[in-house]
Amino acid sequence: MSFTNEQLERYSRHIILKEIGVKGQKKLAAAKVLIIGAGGLGAPAAMYLAAAGIGKIGIADADKVDLSNLQRQIIHTTNDLGKPKVESAAETMRSINPDVEVETYNEFIYSKNILDIISDYDFVLDGTDNFPAKFLINDACVMANKPFSHAGIIRFKGQLMTVIPRESPCYRCAFKEPPPKGAVPTCREAGVVGAMAGVIGSLQALEAVKYITGTGELLTGKLLTFDALTMKFHTVKLPPRGDGCAVCSDHPTVTELIDYDPPACDLKAKG
Repeated sequence: MSFTNEQLERYSRHIILKEIGVKGQKKLAAAKVLIIGAGGLGAPAAMYLAAAGIGKIGIADADKVDLSNLQRQIIHTTNDLGKPKVESAAETMRSINPDVEVETYNEFIYSKNILDIISDYDFVLDGTDNFPAKFLINDACVMANKPFSHAGIIRFKGQLMTVIPRESPCYRCAFKEPPPKGAVPTCREAGVVGAMAGVIGSLQALEAVKYITGTGELLTGKLLTFDALTMKFHTVKLPPRGDGCAVCSDHPTVTELIDYDPPACDLKAKG
């Protein structure tokens, strides 16, 4: 493929980077990235991936925009209240970059449809905010051999890791199963500072760009944590891949996808 003069100008700050260049930008243009959750994490990730020139971006969420979302979900505006989040997100992405193809999935993500949805994509971003969804995404991506970025935020803290199935430890290697109901508060219950979503969601987009272009070191085999109150990042080494893991070990005990019961206040895979 060749870029037009307008595209060369649009992506010029990427192209002058020796780590990306024209070759890397072409890889981005040919790539397909799926974002599950058009909320706090998915919002900045979607905007930066659209701006980066990803060829196709899928966005999955069954929710509608409400007023409480706007404090952190910057892909939506006041005029989008009541609109399906995937439609609002798609409109913003297309306005940022008309080069990008956007596929929307205005539906619940669960065991019966996730494998079909992720099958067309090269990289998946988990932008959800509940444990059942995160374990479902992890297990589906491991089973389908799809690399993905996990992230989570609450209050003033966030965490991030990247999983390359069959090469690096997965989410279950670090967190074996969902915690009991009520053991961990949701963002709705505990709160979250809006800019935290921007920090961690942007890092997810960066991991996707690095994976696609083959640039730098990915957050594989380690968990990155960030405390906004102290402005400190820490990297925690994860257990080796498959070391007793129920899904990615050589003898997995989880061989079918599980729809764990969601928290009562959050009945869908969303951000």
